[in-house]
Amino acid sequence: MKNFRFKSALVVLFLSTALISCSNDDDKPSVPDATTKVALVTEVKGPETGKVNEELSYDVTFIVDNACGEFSKISDATIGTEKGLQVEAKYPTGVCTLQVPDPKKTVYKFKSATKGTFEIKFKKSDKEFITTKVVIE
Repeated sequence: MKNFRFKSALVVLFLSTALISCSNDDDKPSVPDATTKVALVTEVKGPETGKVNEELSYDVTFIVDNACGEFSKISDATIGTEKGLQVEAKYPTGVCTLQVPDPKKTVYKFKSATKGTFEIKFKKSDKEFITTKVVIE
């Protein structure tokens, strides 16, 4: 009986030591699939007038760093005290063999519930916005 308890205690001790001492390779930080950077806008085209609660579409042209860059999202931007919008592009983390980027396009939707003149501003550089005015009647 004592011999059986002693062997059982040794097996439990061995198994718990083996389980605790195993290294876990999953703790390494994972490499992200893509990185995101601000892409500078070169042109915004769209209607100059619209109606209340009417959705207006604006074609936004932007430049990416390399040909592997793709549109990610439109987010808020601030230059000094001016507020506007910026385009964010995502880039794969691997090597990009396509180095000559073409201008990319996306569509920005604007809708107003009130009448007035509105400015749609997109980041053109670190110091300047491209401004498009729209009058909502």
